[in-house]
Amino acid sequence: MLHKKKGPPGNIHSQLQSAHTKVKKRLGQNFLIDENIRDTIIEAADLSAADIVLEVGPGVGILTEKLAERAGKVVAVELDESLAKRLKQKMAGHGNLDVIHADILHVDLKDIVGSSRSYKVVANIPYYITSPILHLFMHGELKPGLMVIMMQEEVAEDVTARPGKMNFLSVSMQIFSRPEIVCRVPAQSFYPPPKVDSAVVKFNMLTEAAISVKNMDEFLQFVHSGFAAPRKQLHNSLAIGLKKEPEEAGELLKLAKIDPQRRPGTLELAEWRDLYCISGGISC
Repeated sequence: MLHKKKGPPGNIHSQLQSAHTKVKKRLGQNFLIDENIRDTIIEAADLSAADIVLEVGPGVGILTEKLAERAGKVVAVELDESLAKRLKQKMAGHGNLDVIHADILHVDLKDIVGSSRSYKVVANIPYYITSPILHLFMHGELKPGLMVIMMQEEVAEDVTARPGKMNFLSVSMQIFSRPEIVCRVPAQSFYPPPKVDSAVVKFNMLTEAAISVKNMDEFLQFVHSGFAAPRKQLHNSLAIGLKKEPEEAGELLKLAKIDPQRRPGTLELAEWRDLYCISGGISC
């Protein structure tokens, strides 16, 4: 099987020059240049002519053209004004593509993808805003049907962790999805290469939340408190987060039939739910 080569950095240079711009470190710009990885992302998105795709951070458009070829409609949101303008010019022949110059964290998703809950997200996102972007789509009002996102490898490991190695991000992402690592991506697949390796994560969204609570924001705040000191035993970590005495936190854990000496990362989603309900004296 023939392997495609990574695009030469010179090609990126020429595209940036055409856009009258350069790599902006403050925006976390690392442009994907490996066509094999690009094709893997496209395949993972499982696109059809019926799909609406939201691409976050299209950059010079290595993914954008392939998305436009397969999806019914593509909305590409780019924060860099020069790149957004250049991408509009480059992709002018694709009538199913809208390029929007905006900050994805400050747009109304209904305004750009409509009210459909069947849209898909494809993104090679700046690593410094990974958590806010994940939270936007996972816990916002208009959740996508599927997400395929490039992120820092360490974060990908956190997102997909199983009980024993879970953290707050694992819990918050797995309430509404079943995430899986599609492939690992070496730093050399980007220009300029980041200081860390990356991974592509596919979020298979759930039709219903994995657990049911009356107030999801409050529940997440509670879980965050439980991970206040993740290396400590749970009764100590929970006490720190809830500002209680360890003995009091230990009693809550015993009522929930959870060993106080366990670590926060060992709990299943259902155990967090039970503990949350007991701590508030409510029926979930």
